[in-house]
Amino acid sequence: MNLREYLSKMKGGAQSPPGVPSIELFWSFTGSFIGIGLCAYLSALYFEPRDLTLIIGSFGASAVLVYAAIKSPLAQPRNLIGGHVISALVGVTSYQLFSEYIWFACAIAASFAIVAMLITKTLHPPGGATALIAVIGGEKIHKLGYLYAIIPAGLGALILLFVALIINNLSNNRRYPEYWL
Repeated sequence: MNLREYLSKMKGGAQSPPGVPSIELFWSFTGSFIGIGLCAYLSALYFEPRDLTLIIGSFGASAVLVYAAIKSPLAQPRNLIGGHVISALVGVTSYQLFSEYIWFACAIAASFAIVAMLITKTLHPPGGATALIAVIGGEKIHKLGYLYAIIPAGLGALILLFVALIINNLSNNRRYPEYWL
């Protein structure tokens, strides 16, 4: 392949996706507001006073999937829970093994998290961020060690799932999940 052919692949070719109906905006907003709000509220009220947290940045990306892209294979319960927990375990291990070389720990955490999610059929893109947060999340996250995989990664993902099950099925036009396993 020559350079021109290679570069021509980058221009795309598909049409832009259609607009989203107002009712979908409502349900996506409502689910996200309740799911993220509940994690943040419980974190502030109960977990943070105990030097824990129930909210991590990757949950924002999970909210996009489980409340707005509910038919995506990446948004299904197996992927949501498994992707976060597996990636958290990979991230903590990467930090513990390679904390002297943070750049390497970051790269290995995200890369192995992707591979682990692919092998276990739990691919959830926010999982890559969950692994990275285990490395760069600071002293509070590092102190959690492997507990990070349970709280916040696992429990927070379960809360997002619980809210998604309720909110996404209130509408006659929505159904979640598409499958469990």
